[in-house]
Amino acid sequence: MDTRMKNAEDLKATVIRSEKDADRIILDHIGFGMVAGAIPVPVLDIVAVSAIQLDMLRQLAKKYMLDFDDDLGKSIVSTLLGSTIGTTIGRTGASAVKAIPGIGTVLGIGSQVALSGITTFAIGHLFDEHFRNHNPLEAFNLDSVRDFFEELLRKGKEFVDGFQKKAEKDTETAKEQTAIILRNMADKGVVKRDDCERIIQAMKGRSC
Repeated sequence: MDTRMKNAEDLKATVIRSEKDADRIILDHIGFGMVAGAIPVPVLDIVAVSAIQLDMLRQLAKKYMLDFDDDLGKSIVSTLLGSTIGTTIGRTGASAVKAIPGIGTVLGIGSQVALSGITTFAIGHLFDEHFRNHNPLEAFNLDSVRDFFEELLRKGKEFVDGFQKKAEKDTETAKEQTAIILRNMADKGVVKRDDCERIIQAMKGRSC
């Protein structure tokens, strides 16, 4: 095995290994989510961020030795974000702004990157708490956690403000790790294969 292949395998093992602690799983996926949020293609950025967040929940469930259903997970996250005032509107709007000629991409990327990091932070910590108490995904109750989730969104905003500055130097590595997760999710049928490859090309700055 040549050196480049070995490095790629080592990176893949690092990204998907189950031995990570919960805080590291969440922190890594905040970075991956922000990379995905920077994809300059409307709608594909949301597809990518959603896949990253679902992978985070899958890893957290595995950490606590709980079963995880992708379809139920997607449904819960969608409902959670949709029921939080302004979150889904802001997320969709940030993505749609990228379609405006000239300034749209720059403005849209900035807001979508931050929003992707904030929501990933909040979702990760919410479900870490849920799974840590040995509650299965099926037992998730939105009404009982709504206030807690909104507080996590506020904490996520503070965290992401500082995280963006520290993460800039690691962008290329984060892109590679994000691509690995997206291809893994495509293998599981969570993301369409064509969408996955278009997202990865967009992350590399190539035309889709």
